[in-house]
Amino acid sequence: MAPAVTCTRLTVFTFAGIFVQILGLAFFVFGFFPVKPTLSGVSGPESYYAPFCDSAKNWSDSELHPEKLRLLYQELSGISPAFDRLILMVIDGLPAEFVLGKSGQPPRKVWKDSMPYVQSLLDRGRAVGYHSKAAPPTVTMPRLKAMVSGAIGGFLDVAFNFNTQALLDDNLLGQFFMIGWKMVMLGDDTWLKLFPGLFMRHDGVSSFFVKDTVQVDKNVSRHLPDELKSDDWNLLILHYLGLDHVGHIGGRNSPLMASKLMEMDGIVKTMHLRAILDNGHDQGRTLLVVVSDHGMTENGNHGGSSYEETDSLMLFIGLRDDTSDYAVATENIANQVDLAATLALLYGVPIPKNNVGILLPQTLDSLKDYEQLRALQLNSWQLLRLMQAQLPGSLHEGFSCGGVGDELFNGHSNDLKAATSECSGSKEKQLRCLFTNAAVLHGIWKSKKMTESDTMEDFSGALDAYTMFLRTASEWLAGKTTEKPVIALGLGVGSMLLSCLVCVSLILCLFREVYHKPKDRPSNFSYRLSLEEGFILAVVLILLISMGSSSMVEEEHYIWHFLVSTFNLLLFYKTANSFEFSKGLNIFRECKIWDIFLLLICGRLLRGWHQGGVNWTYLPDISKWLGQADRGYVKYIQLISIFLVTGWGLFTLIQKGLKRKSVLVLAFGFSICRFIILLHAARYEDNMLEVSNYGATLAAKVTYLLLATSVIGAATVLPWFMPLSTNMSRSYNNHSLPAEREDKFLPVEAGDSLSVIGSAYILSWCLLQLLLQQPVNSGAIFLLLIQMLALSHLFSKGLQVKEWVEVAALYFLGMAGHFALGNSNTLATIDVAGAFIGISSHSTVLSGILMFIITYASPMLFLLGLVMYVGAKARRNHSRGTQNEDLGQLLKQTLGFPCLVPLCINSLLLTAYTVVLLLMRNHLFVWSVFSPKYLYVCATAVCTYIGVCIVAATVTYTYSVAAMRKSKKIRRQN
Repeated sequence: MAPAVTCTRLTVFTFAGIFVQILGLAFFVFGFFPVKPTLSGVSGPESYYAPFCDSAKNWSDSELHPEKLRLLYQELSGISPAFDRLILMVIDGLPAEFVLGKSGQPPRKVWKDSMPYVQSLLDRGRAVGYHSKAAPPTVTMPRLKAMVSGAIGGFLDVAFNFNTQALLDDNLLGQFFMIGWKMVMLGDDTWLKLFPGLFMRHDGVSSFFVKDTVQVDKNVSRHLPDELKSDDWNLLILHYLGLDHVGHIGGRNSPLMASKLMEMDGIVKTMHLRAILDNGHDQGRTLLVVVSDHGMTENGNHGGSSYEETDSLMLFIGLRDDTSDYAVATENIANQVDLAATLALLYGVPIPKNNVGILLPQTLDSLKDYEQLRALQLNSWQLLRLMQAQLPGSLHEGFSCGGVGDELFNGHSNDLKAATSECSGSKEKQLRCLFTNAAVLHGIWKSKKMTESDTMEDFSGALDAYTMFLRTASEWLAGKTTEKPVIALGLGVGSMLLSCLVCVSLILCLFREVYHKPKDRPSNFSYRLSLEEGFILAVVLILLISMGSSSMVEEEHYIWHFLVSTFNLLLFYKTANSFEFSKGLNIFRECKIWDIFLLLICGRLLRGWHQGGVNWTYLPDISKWLGQADRGYVKYIQLISIFLVTGWGLFTLIQKGLKRKSVLVLAFGFSICRFIILLHAARYEDNMLEVSNYGATLAAKVTYLLLATSVIGAATVLPWFMPLSTNMSRSYNNHSLPAEREDKFLPVEAGDSLSVIGSAYILSWCLLQLLLQQPVNSGAIFLLLIQMLALSHLFSKGLQVKEWVEVAALYFLGMAGHFALGNSNTLATIDVAGAFIGISSHSTVLSGILMFIITYASPMLFLLGLVMYVGAKARRNHSRGTQNEDLGQLLKQTLGFPCLVPLCINSLLLTAYTVVLLLMRNHLFVWSVFSPKYLYVCATAVCTYIGVCIVAATVTYTYSVAAMRKSKKIRRQN
């Protein structure tokens, strides 16, 4: 038989496996997630020449005066600028459905009545609206980049949304700055971070204090009267955040939503009347463009790819004088990236180099025929340049260069019509064919225009041909990514497979050592799985298989709730079989059966607390019912949950701590925390909906400090003050205890300490969640606590279940609770509101930590609960006389399964989903379903690492202190 692995080796191999896994994860993430192909530099005068023409001049934009550069652009483009000034109003989080309706139906009455002036503009044809499709991830920073550059950012831009860096790619604001435009920005300071130094005046506000729904918009509007009177700016950007904050707090149906829409409508009215209709000033023609960066779900969140999140608004006011049909003004569809190309051509600047958007057809109506075709031609050339960087073949064979703005097809003019054809074959051939058709038809129209013959049919044909090419090219470019580095992906997958193999090997070695003693003939490792063991393995297998289905990924919560409920029923079956029914009513005296009933009841309530996922979120659930009921119900549940959680925690601490002074001090600290959290919930929470509250911030900071001090104090101090066991004197009749047996009674002292420390961990974590979570989730936090205590109590009663099964069950309950709190595999369910509680100034790191704490409340709760579980198990093993004599062996026996089982399960799921994501790289839903899920899998891995490290460090420290104290006591007795 091979020698048993030592504690040191087990630790070294475990850390090595985790390190290799993290290394592989880093390789894979940066190798898989796309970086969109970009062209360096900025567009200049060469943009007005065909991409297959050698520019006659080497233009140096930096050497030209801005005014000369503006005139040069106007001369080369051949299009007179339609407007002189631009007002860009961004209403953060406004769904187009609120203004334009959905599926041909007008907006709901409450939304329509809240924006009467905008609706009147649409009715009279004074405005043209678009359902502007935003690409995921639907968060502010990448969406602003898309609007001003026309490029679709990479998927990982969602991570950079919280730490915005300057935009270096070619963009509209940079082009405007080069021709001498003066720009003013009021609102979200993301603009200031993206474009530092471009604005001559600005007043930025932070977008991350989502509790503020009033002052954040007043800070913008207070400057509006002066700016509308001023004539020293060309571009005015207004970015209003209040509506997005209202959504985060109360969802689409928040009572604050109607008033916020009415406020936005009033601002649009003011700007339209004073900046566009007022002819008493000499400021030129002004175009007002009202846009939103993204939409929002029913709960008010965003980040994912659902229709509600991607349905953003694009509204042009002042573009035309009238429209005969209301549907023409409201039922248009566009992509968000189309804004950059449209505004560039309307204002006479080159289209940004990496733009993948196309001109919006309705915006061309004010241009002459030749200007419309010229605008479409310039847009086509810009996309051709971008495609040439991606297609190895030539896209311009058969073309030669004529004058400025001309491309000539190599053939006789009489054969131009015959040159158009149906386009098929490879993507390169299709794109070249479509552009050829457009260029030929454009040439036909120009030749007939010179002879003044009837050209309306030819004009429509050229217009349609350009539109067809632009749409096809834009769709292809929008979905195109760079080739993924094969070496990085191979290293990533290989490292994670190696790490997974290490974790599985370690747990099998420990399994063989614990459950297959030498007397059982280990040379033939035959082992018959019990029912619950087989079920746990089946759970892992089901999870691995389900990862390959996009629908199962979207509705993963159903899997967890079903599997956990089934496991509870298996425990009920096992417990019922162990009863001796001949003893009559003794069955009702058993605590085991009541523990299982608690598990089942709490599990059912948690299952109905939130209707998660994607497809059935509209179905009723407890949280929706509480939200629609009197607000007082949620408040009562929140206050009761705080009392019950702290009541259990304080009782447990005092009972298990044997009323030691150190434990009483700890209980006093938690009592103060309870009072502050109650004060925060009762007094400050409602007031935080309107203005930032200093009292609420101070209360949260004090709570953080007290909880951190209490937890650190409990973990470091309590092991030194818990009473030592007196079993030594009783066992050895006052004779000195042999040194080699001094660790025999360590589980007693360590178990007592770990029980108290584990209770402190659980209580502090629950109190923190009651402070940070949405009030409606306070009841769910209490139910999760009951579940964990019931399962731990059930296992402590000697239920015949293997230790690794117990640990796996706790881990699974934590994952089921993760979805019960309203989380899902879409980024839209991340609770941003609570991530800024107690933060007086924006901090990306602190906000990210709080967001992580809120999102992984349940998994971390059950991982921290392993400390209390280990303490109870230590005392149980001691009472059975199964403790080891060596401290290293004792730590291995105590920490082996509680650490390795979560790590092994996490490693299996992470590695399997990495392989799935690699196989699904060309799947239709790779960025909308599989990629967000992978980010959650990675975050779950981080949560597991942190939880296991806390458990391992706490148990090791506690046992070491107990051994040290025991050794000193023995020396004194000797």
